[in-house]
Amino acid sequence: MDQFRQMQAFVAVVQAGSFVQAAQRLDTSKAVVSRLVLELEAALNTRLLNRTTRRLSLTDAGSDYLERCRQILEDVDDANAAVSEGAGAVTGRLKINAPLTFGNLHLAPLWGEFLKLHPRVELDIVLTDRVVDLVDEGFDMAVRIALLASSTLVSRTLAHDQVLLCASPAYLRQASPITTLEDIAQHSVMAYSWWSGGDVWTLTDAQGKAHRVTTHPRLRANSGDTCRAAALADQGLIYQPGFLVGEDVRAGRLVRVLPALQGPTLGIHAMYPTRKHLPGKVRAMVDFLAHAFQTPAWT
Repeated sequence: MDQFRQMQAFVAVVQAGSFVQAAQRLDTSKAVVSRLVLELEAALNTRLLNRTTRRLSLTDAGSDYLERCRQILEDVDDANAAVSEGAGAVTGRLKINAPLTFGNLHLAPLWGEFLKLHPRVELDIVLTDRVVDLVDEGFDMAVRIALLASSTLVSRTLAHDQVLLCASPAYLRQASPITTLEDIAQHSVMAYSWWSGGDVWTLTDAQGKAHRVTTHPRLRANSGDTCRAAALADQGLIYQPGFLVGEDVRAGRLVRVLPALQGPTLGIHAMYPTRKHLPGKVRAMVDFLAHAFQTPAWT
């Protein structure tokens, strides 16, 4: 780093024709510029400049060294410019992790539009409900649906969704009545393996009081789609987000159970390792998704 500054000072002195003007260009003092050039000559064990009271001139060694210094400094400037431009450019490979069901239902229809907007981007989409390590596994960003705990990652909320307790009309007709949350403990349940609460389902009443019940799953799956399919086949209750079952509820294929109680609200978040020097491709995708989910399709 010191030699780089010394080279900068040397080139500035030659270009400006004096130590005073070189100091002005570098926004420093004449003494600092003079010291840097002297240190460079000492390190090289070679005189680079002939100094008189009236003028400066290059030695033969100084003339040869000047051209090499100029090339090095230009290369550094070019490299810095390329990185700075690249950081803001929407280009390159963008590796994204997203939940399986949400990715297929609500993200897959968006990828084509994003690619049309940004033809220099290549998308690498990995769908899994497992929480990946973005840094260790080489992801640029992730879309996660959760009640977020503290994290070293940066997040931006894209939308919200509510977990719904529901079952098919046919199941509810033949099953024992459900009048309280505790009744669910006696019912057939289709459980999502990755649910953070495990077998405990929580709903909140109008006064904001949380009520919990420990369920006894008849079916357990790491896929919300599997739970939904079993519920549609009249096999029991499910506890799933609106983005998956909202359309079924609106169409009457599934019915809300204990509708006076509300399931937890989940955040749909874009997450990335750091806000500092955020690549343009990541920023473009986060902004694109935030705009796309201003009015979520599942609400």
